[in-house]
Amino acid sequence: MKSKVEDLYNHLFATMEALQDEDRPMDIDRAKAIAAVAQVAINAAKAETGFLLATGATGGSGFIPDSPRPPLPLARVKSVKSDT
Repeated sequence: MKSKVEDLYNHLFATMEALQDEDRPMDIDRAKAIAAVAQVAINAAKAETGFLLATGATGGSGFIPDSPRPPLPLARVKSVKSDT
């Protein structure tokens, strides 16, 4: 099985939904274990991203998509003139 970052997001959101289930909430210890494993995966992805940025390499492990996505549009901010 080759998981991707989207799979991690899906598991984390499912965990949050299970914690909020009033009829059958997820066990807190189980949720903490999921969060701990997720943090390890996030830290690995940060290291992978740092390596790719530092070396200019392309590709990676496949956890982070190989093909770059278009950048998000930047929000326009009104400039504020100073009186000084």
